[in-house]
Amino acid sequence: MSPDYAVIGGGAVGLAVAWGLLKRGKTVTVIDGGDGAHRATRGNFGLIWLQGKGIGKTDYARWSQRSVLAWQSFCAELTEATGIDVGLEQKGGYKLFFDDASLAKTVNDYEALKMELGGNYPFEVLSHNELRMEEPEIGPKVVGAILHHQDGHVNPLKLLKALAQAVRMRGGRVLTGKIVQCVEKRDRFEIHCSDTTQIIADKVVLAAGLGAADLGVQLGFMAPIRPQRGQLLVTEKLPKFIRRPSLITRQVEEGGVQIGATNEEVGYNDQVTTAGLARLASQAVAAYPILGKAQLVRSWGALRVMSPDGLPIYQESKVMPGAFMVTCHSGITLAAAHTEFLPDWLEGSARAPDLSMFSEKRFENVSIEKLIEAGAH
Repeated sequence: MSPDYAVIGGGAVGLAVAWGLLKRGKTVTVIDGGDGAHRATRGNFGLIWLQGKGIGKTDYARWSQRSVLAWQSFCAELTEATGIDVGLEQKGGYKLFFDDASLAKTVNDYEALKMELGGNYPFEVLSHNELRMEEPEIGPKVVGAILHHQDGHVNPLKLLKALAQAVRMRGGRVLTGKIVQCVEKRDRFEIHCSDTTQIIADKVVLAAGLGAADLGVQLGFMAPIRPQRGQLLVTEKLPKFIRRPSLITRQVEEGGVQIGATNEEVGYNDQVTTAGLARLASQAVAAYPILGKAQLVRSWGALRVMSPDGLPIYQESKVMPGAFMVTCHSGITLAAAHTEFLPDWLEGSARAPDLSMFSEKRFENVSIEKLIEAGAH
């Protein structure tokens, strides 16, 4: 039987959307790529992060916050359905600062965003001494921090496993090792894979991460996405000493400290470099000097999926109606929204969120270079 939806992409984005559609009674087939594909979810830092997102882009802040606030119930339902504990902690997170000027500027930016969000942006500024009360191992070079109370972190690999299991338990099909070569539309969509597998579906959701760059054009999208490399480090298991995560470090439930991440424009090169890892290690030790004695057990590089301005893309194809592009670089943070709210948009429900600000229309008649520059700020 042909499904209502074929979701191309079996990462956090595709599986979250698939689970949401299945919960609404739709039939879904997820088509996942081969092991050689670039997989952002498997290299993810695991943060559920709001602070700093949406400076000058309030709609993005609202969408991210809506997802962040839905994460507790989303996670509880996922755990109840699968029995998998994804390691969710949502007790706040830090942005650490090494100079007073940067701290002051960021506080001003956050205050402005807080006003735009009607006051619902709970953060507080901690001096070095106040931070040390929360994090006794913080280093003397850290002048202070911003603690945002809606932030947190999760185990992205366990999340991926739980979502895949939840999709299957709801009756969804997950086809692995399938490389989609082309998509055609006659009465319905016909998805052709390299191993001759063919899937016919009423609608298609393109959530293939970087794979959407080529497939998107076939479906009539601009698909202006690019890779951005992030390198990460993990230490040996250590006694618990980091209370809350930051953009520099987070201590996972097993005890290891994850250190990340670089932001590098190097094309599709996902290799680690000595220089990149050295920068990460230096910053981590400056934040928590105790890490200077820790043994490193693993390093890796992964590629983020970036749009020119850094915001998600949610777009229905004008050339092939019924085909949708769903892509973002915050697949973990937005997982709750992609399950709980995005399916209503795909279905054209009266409850659908207004996602027009994330359409590809914003890229028309604007140079990609200017958009990338704006996104960097």
